[in-house]
Amino acid sequence: MQTAWGSAVRSRRQVVFVRERLETPDGDELLLDHVEGPAGSPRLLVLHGLEGSSYSVYVQGLLAAAARGGWRGTAVNFRSCARDPARLSRMLPNRRPRLYHSGETSDLDFVVRALSAREPQIPLFAAGASLGGNVLLKWLGECPSQRMVSAAAAVSTPYDLAAGARHLETRVGCLYVASFLKTLRAKANDVVARFPETAARVDLERVARSRTFREFDDAATAPLHGFAGADDYYERSSSINFLSAVRTPTLCLSAEDDPFLPESVLSRAGAAASAAVTLQTTRRGGHIGFVAGAGPRYWAEDRVVGWLARGWRQPFAGH
Repeated sequence: MQTAWGSAVRSRRQVVFVRERLETPDGDELLLDHVEGPAGSPRLLVLHGLEGSSYSVYVQGLLAAAARGGWRGTAVNFRSCARDPARLSRMLPNRRPRLYHSGETSDLDFVVRALSAREPQIPLFAAGASLGGNVLLKWLGECPSQRMVSAAAAVSTPYDLAAGARHLETRVGCLYVASFLKTLRAKANDVVARFPETAARVDLERVARSRTFREFDDAATAPLHGFAGADDYYERSSSINFLSAVRTPTLCLSAEDDPFLPESVLSRAGAAASAAVTLQTTRRGGHIGFVAGAGPRYWAEDRVVGWLARGWRQPFAGH
């Protein structure tokens, strides 16, 4: 119920955006949605989850919490995920024969460097949810010496992609998967239609038959992005394999009842994490839910922004 609550009742327009088209080195573009605020204030960079966008309710909630604290914000729309502000049901296609995936960190690296170069003296923080959390943690592990992002937070991260995919093959999990696969299949078909050179790599017949993430990833995600198959994609992209290298102060929030991940993975992630990572789990919260108190409040969003704010005002220590 906590997993489904937000998307059912929360507004997708909690903040006002200023959109920027950022040209990428490979001739594509990333659409960034900025929330303006006091000049010189810290900036929170937010990464959405699978098939999300800057208009996902949890992205809006994180940016709204940052704005209440006097910060500015930026939401990254992964390739093929940006929404038309006039019609949120319409996703905007990208210009290159690729999509996005759980281990794709080059676009995040490009955005971080661009934002940091514009304001090198201003604190930049980052937060990712679900797939966005996996991307963020993987990038932090790949770049242990980076100093552009002062601190980070990840919410409901699927640390082990293979374990998460198996977990979602259960009876209840199939309900979530079916919803995601509807748009993922459409994107795979669109890429092949617009870029015929991808037809030899993407098996559209298997895409059409896919009923699990593993089946779809083996037929489309993996071959489209240079992996040998779903198993290779999961192994090379799972953030649990990068946690030991993270040197940036990072908060990781997860719920034990997250329907997207078996609870056993949380203890494995805690054991794998470096001393820079604070891993906090709750009994309840679902997947990016964390509904609490009257109103209601969304505990994870307040926790993330509050944790980052305290670290900015006094240096992180003792993680």
